[in-house]
Amino acid sequence: MSENKAPYGRGMMMLFWVALLAVAYLFFADFEANKRNPNRDISTAYHENYKEVVLRSAHYGHYVADGKINQQAVTFMVDTGASFVSVPESIANRLGLRKGPKLQTQTAAGRVTVYGTVLESVSIGDITVRDVQATINPHNNSDELLLGMSFLKHLEMLHKDGELRLRQPSF
Repeated sequence: MSENKAPYGRGMMMLFWVALLAVAYLFFADFEANKRNPNRDISTAYHENYKEVVLRSAHYGHYVADGKINQQAVTFMVDTGASFVSVPESIANRLGLRKGPKLQTQTAAGRVTVYGTVLESVSIGDITVRDVQATINPHNNSDELLLGMSFLKHLEMLHKDGELRLRQPSF
């Protein structure tokens, strides 16, 4: 009988190692995702005169955060050097955005042609701005949108100690 027990023991040991590797993979994949975007679950604080969202900087010092455009989930990279919210064309297609007039703009990659558009709403946490000017960029293949000044100019911003506080005054 001892001859029959050995295959079961080896099988159980193999199953144990496969399960352990799967758990380790899931843990480290989530760890890496949090390094790239530590703001996947954003909460909003309500104060007497404003709403506030606090973003933590990502591994390389950028602020990446999940949010919404027209009630649809997207991932933003905060870019105070960008005049407009910039939407890669593939994401614009997914969101059903319409291309407006052609515009010339200067990007980090040089001068490019983009298309103007207006976003019904842009949200991070419970902070929402309506009728936001944006561009659709057919040259950007990223899965992140640049969250530029056409959104940020409506908020107060405080950058300190690896945090970016976005505040929207209550009216």
